[in-house]
Amino acid sequence: MATNEQRREAAKRKLEAQQARRAEREQKRKRNTTIAAVVTVLVVVLAAVGIYALTSAWGGPDAATPPAAAPPAGDGPDTSGLPTVALPKRPTALPASVDCTYPRAPEPAAKPVNPPAAGATPAQGTVTADLQTSAGPIDLTLDRALAPCTVKSFASLAQQGYFDGTSCHRLTTSPGLQVLQCGDPSGSGRGGPGYSFADEVFPGLTYGRGLLAMANAGPDTNGSQFFMIYGDAQLPPSYTVFGTIGTEGLATLDEVAAGGESVGSGDGLPSIPVDIQRTTVG
Repeated sequence: MATNEQRREAAKRKLEAQQARRAEREQKRKRNTTIAAVVTVLVVVLAAVGIYALTSAWGGPDAATPPAAAPPAGDGPDTSGLPTVALPKRPTALPASVDCTYPRAPEPAAKPVNPPAAGATPAQGTVTADLQTSAGPIDLTLDRALAPCTVKSFASLAQQGYFDGTSCHRLTTSPGLQVLQCGDPSGSGRGGPGYSFADEVFPGLTYGRGLLAMANAGPDTNGSQFFMIYGDAQLPPSYTVFGTIGTEGLATLDEVAAGGESVGSGDGLPSIPVDIQRTTVG
């Protein structure tokens, strides 16, 4: 049987062991707390980096920050095998001539030019136009029966050299909108000829490969910017179609489209520059 002294020694050892275990548990708890805090900080930092990366990738170019590296050349769609669509036809034909007006626009002209003469304008027949560009020739046929006021404006601008020395500033490559947009001497997408004219659209108007149409900033704000459809174009009937693109022109556009655009989002400057050197109207 243990003596009182032995019992006291045993109790003392048990107490010391309990205190040692409590101290060890406390140290472990502190280590876990420290690790958790470090992990939390890392998660917050990584989350912030991820948000910044997504914002940088999708927020568009910043004038104060150098742009990200351009996407690899040749990342655009291959549209060379797509069929062209037929030129739309008006439900009711226009009379032999129509009156056209070209009122002054709120914004000044991006390049000095005179508006076409207002008044009676032929609404029959076609006009050929050729764009000699740095990427290759683009042959166009303008249709007066479809959009006489638009054809008159385009021909007038071309004859005055308005398009010469300008660059096509927008290429879209995503399914649903595959066009090359041109006609702005400022290259900003906001420039025009200093005048505007009415839309020449109608219900049921559709778009597709091989059509030539006017860009606008809303109803009846047509100016000088136009777009050439080389692929798909799912658009509401709000954009005046005024002609078609020839075989040679589509081959040039297919090559430009295959080169991709500069941003990598499906909407940017064409990676293959398209500088209009000369425009002739026949």
